[in-house]
Amino acid sequence: MDTLSDPPWLRFFGRVPQHLDYPELTLYDAIAATARRAPDALAWDFLDRTSTYHELLAEIDRCANALAALGLARNDRILISMPTAPQGVIAFYAANKLGAVPTLIHPLSTAPEITHYLDQCGARIALTLDAFYGALAAAAPKRSLETIVLARIPDYLPVLKKLAFRLTSGRRIAKVPAAARVRWWARLMKGNYPLAPRAAAGTNDPAAILFSGGTTALPKGIVLSNRNFIAEGMQAVAWGDLREGDSILAILPIFHGFGLGVCVNAALMVGGKSILVPRFSAELVAKLLRRKRPNVLVGVPTLFHALAQDRSLANADLSCLRACFSGADTLPRPVKERFEKLVAEGGGRVRLLEGYGLTEAVTAIMAMPVDEYREGSIGIPFPDTLAKICAPNSVAELHVGETGELCVAGPAVMLGYLDDPQASAQTLRVHADGRTWLHTGDLATQDADGFFYFIGRLKRMIKTSGFNVYPAQVEGVLYRHPLVAEACVVGVPDPARVERVKAYVVLKNRSRATPETAAALLAYCREGLIHWSCPREIEFRAQLPTTRVGKIDYRALVQEHLARPAAGRTDE
Repeated sequence: MDTLSDPPWLRFFGRVPQHLDYPELTLYDAIAATARRAPDALAWDFLDRTSTYHELLAEIDRCANALAALGLARNDRILISMPTAPQGVIAFYAANKLGAVPTLIHPLSTAPEITHYLDQCGARIALTLDAFYGALAAAAPKRSLETIVLARIPDYLPVLKKLAFRLTSGRRIAKVPAAARVRWWARLMKGNYPLAPRAAAGTNDPAAILFSGGTTALPKGIVLSNRNFIAEGMQAVAWGDLREGDSILAILPIFHGFGLGVCVNAALMVGGKSILVPRFSAELVAKLLRRKRPNVLVGVPTLFHALAQDRSLANADLSCLRACFSGADTLPRPVKERFEKLVAEGGGRVRLLEGYGLTEAVTAIMAMPVDEYREGSIGIPFPDTLAKICAPNSVAELHVGETGELCVAGPAVMLGYLDDPQASAQTLRVHADGRTWLHTGDLATQDADGFFYFIGRLKRMIKTSGFNVYPAQVEGVLYRHPLVAEACVVGVPDPARVERVKAYVVLKNRSRATPETAAALLAYCREGLIHWSCPREIEFRAQLPTTRVGKIDYRALVQEHLARPAAGRTDE
């Protein structure tokens, strides 16, 4: 069924252009262009230390000279294991100038994880904080690291904050032993080196390697091009109406596609200010909302849930917010409504818009239009992006309203998986229209107007007594109950049904966590769900585990259930 010759969603674009003209640039070129256009505008704010675009470009060039002197050259890889801090941002663009490919990972990765990442990318140089040196030094890749560049948080702090850090958090950082391969960022950036010219790299060349979450096995490296980032940045700017001089909270980390692709790169491309947040907490975000007054806020549903309950924001002036987006997980309607109510009471008029994305396309590739709302919808595709629903493990397009695998095509789609042609061929498939389509592995539906609705992960789907159950659908029902603050639904082993539906629930009032409340919630589910989708049991929790980017970690809940003694489980 061909719905793509004249996509129905285009009539909802409003002020957003249907097509964008993507310049043939590298990421370094894009930042240099911004620095020429707005040299004195603020590029970043890090714990009250700021940098203009002129200063940022000078730091990038200085870092490129230093990295070239260390031997980093075109097509080499450099491991960046940093929180959202200036050194990681500067090194990312410096490597791009040299035509090298940064590999970005979580700075809290363990030594075995780092070993895997290094074996995958083959980097000879790595950048991390002194606080994380131990894990990096303990990694044992097949190809040894030649150089470890160590940064410190105080490198870019104002004088008084630098002193305060050294007297508090700095005291807890273990002293780094002398080692020939260790170089310190601050000293490195003060050195004199030959000028490193811009490499002859193009817009279609690799710009970064990010790693997937490893949902089924070890994380896979995702190779993204300069064009991917340029397209994603321009699409996000157009959709969110980001303007020169706007500020955005960079809450999501730079090893995350959204943190790097939107909160940093998109902001820097348009001439905005990226407020770098090195450590995530809802309390810190609330403080920054009050003090820094950003125009754009993006995050995961758990963030907006926490902010809506933060008492410090009850009387705060939130009129600064002009665009707010939630992604990475399903946004429950009560969370959306509570956050929007909070902003309205603070003088703002913003809507919390749900979107959808994946690292294989840098990050967000669709979102709700500013002037539209459809409950449960993840929105419509960005400019120059196509989407359709196909039968799982097939290229056959399904009809409107049918559930299948979401497939997308467009300029942000990755080059492929790192050194894994088989996985790349399974995920990137050429369809009958000649386009290369990314098979996302996510189940979704589409309505007649072209709005898409996320159902769940293809591999997360629960199969109980032969019927398909979609956890997001069940969670949506639970979130509508007035007693429920958070919910996560998983499938657990069951001898009779293969799997049964189990719900983990956090109540707004924990004293209500009784068998009577569980029975009431089960009855409530039976009113809104077909019987095989209803939870068979509910377990109350004080809180739900989250992943490193703040999503509810349903895998951890399944593992906890499986790890319990048989006597404490009902599936034996």
